[in-house]
Amino acid sequence: MEGLLTGLASSDLATALRFSRWSYAAVNTGHVLGIALLVGGILPLDLRMLGLWPRVEAAALIRVLIPMATAGLVLAGLSGVLLFAVRPLDYAANPAFLAKIGLVSVGAASALCAHWLWGRRLERASASAKARLGAVSMLCWVGALVAGRMIAFTGG
Repeated sequence: MEGLLTGLASSDLATALRFSRWSYAAVNTGHVLGIALLVGGILPLDLRMLGLWPRVEAAALIRVLIPMATAGLVLAGLSGVLLFAVRPLDYAANPAFLAKIGLVSVGAASALCAHWLWGRRLERASASAKARLGAVSMLCWVGALVAGRMIAFTGG
């Protein structure tokens, strides 16, 4: 694994990002924008599953927020891979980074599970199932935000 990470760090793309102030800044900005779209789309849905805005039709929220959150996840993921390539050995050993990746994985899996189970018909789920899913999702995405910020303070 170390050889793979060392190869990634020495790739032309990683080297270009490491030594270009503007390219790295653009990728970092894309990562922040992706996170904003992702969390901005997911948290209102989580809150709806926890019982807020019961009169607002879930399908209407889903129709608008899921594509936004999906675009954010894709943008954050792609830009995150580029940021990781700059210092892969450091990030792979960073507990905050590993926690972030774990939380993002569980959050994405829970979103896929909800989409697979209910799709746009969230009202079909029981209140307790929605509340559990909303709570897990919210904890994952807020936890991933916190862990992501902690990377800078834990050696990454």
